[in-house]
Order: sequence, then structure tokens, then C-alpha cells
Amino acid sequence: MCGRYTLFTPAGELESRFDATFREPPGPRYNCAPGQLLPVITNDAPDEFRRLQWGLIPSWADDAAAGNDRINARAETLDEKPSFRDAYKQRRCLVPADGFYEWVETDGQKRPYRVAFADDRPFAMAGLWERWEPSHTQTGLGDFGGNAGEGDIDSEPDVVESFSIVTTEPNDVVADLHHRMAVVLDPDEESTWLDGDTGAVEELLEPHRGDGWRAYPVSTRVNSPANDNPSLVEPVESPP
Repeated sequence: MCGRYTLFTPAGELESRFDATFREPPGPRYNCAPGQLLPVITNDAPDEFRRLQWGLIPSWADDAAAGNDRINARAETLDEKPSFRDAYKQRRCLVPADGFYEWVETDGQKRPYRVAFADDRPFAMAGLWERWEPSHTQTGLGDFGGNAGEGDIDSEPDVVESFSIVTTEPNDVVADLHHRMAVVLDPDEESTWLDGDTGAVEELLEPHRGDGWRAYPVSTRVNSPANDNPSLVEPVESPP
């Protein structure tokens, strides 16, 4: 799965890399977590970064808490699951990152590792996005994630725009850490993911080769979303 990631690449470099602009440049993030508003590039606005809430809320959901269980979408069942089927066909997005975390159980404890390119260059994870509008009798937003109030959502009043990260089988770098990983796209695949038909994008749902990747242990302080500072990405001594 993909439950946390980093995005500390300077805003100007992200704009150049993805040929998209920020309305308001974000600060560096070392512990992006579900429920937070994070920058993505949607297929209906490919020239700008928009902040959407991590945890896809299906349009038909009763309340926003439905996003708690939908931070990831399995590549193998995108065209089958009611939560993701329509978004897979019509609402795909790029989720910029420069690393992601996975946890390994060692001596009864879960040890976090960061996976990234050796030079920490940014990349795009394949994502799906959705719009959800609560009924006038629902308050749902306060039930989700604990972080949904971080700033203004880039959408119409009372409408929540959210996203999920697509996962697939792990590559050789991630296999020793977890049995799933995010679908990481090569730069020349990103426009196809946004605009291609399902036949074309299906071919992109394979594990990334992992060329130039590294995986290294980091501090357990990353376990708490409340911690978000540069020390989280520093390597620590590997457990025996």
C-alpha cells in the first residue's frame, strides 16, 4: 500500500517538472498523510496543481468518513469496484511525490523505510479523484482523518474533492518491505494516464522498474502525522 509519502521538492522545480503552476506555492512536506489536503494534477486541469483531500470519497457515499478506507485503489480491480470504477474511466490524476514510506515488522515492531530515487527527484504516482457533495443534513467532514480542515479545498462550497493512490505488485526494491506499492509513472507515461482510454492506461499499471531507487530505514517518528520536518527523511541505523 501507500500510506505516507514526502514532497519537499521546491515549488518552482515541481512547476518546471510537471509543466503546471500553483495558485499558492506549498511548503515542504516530509510526512504527507491521509485526510490532508495535498497537491495533485487532475485530468480536467492538467496545467495546475490543486489541493485535494487524500482518501477518495465516492460521489454516492453517505458521509465523508467513506474516504478513510479508500486511500489506495488496487490496480487489479479498478474497473470492478464501485468506489473507483467511474473515476478510473473519467477522473484520473497525478500525485506528485519525491519518496514514500513503507513499514517492515522487525522483532514485533514496525520499522519505517523511505523509498525514493537516489537523487530525491520528484515523480508522479497514478491516482484517481472524485467529487462528493454532502446532503444538508450531513456534517461528515469532521469525521474524516482529523486533518480535513487544513486550509481551503480547491472546489465549490460544500463540495469535497478527494483522491486515492493506485497500487500494484511490488518491484524488487519494495518487495522486501511490503506486498504492495504505488503505481509510479515514468514522465512519458503521465499524459497517457491523464488522458488515455482504459485500454492504454491498463498497460501502465505494472510495478516501476526501480532503476536508481533506494530504500533506507528512517526514524519511527514518521509514524505520527503530527511530525513533519526534514529529520524524518534522514537515514538511521538499520536494525539487525
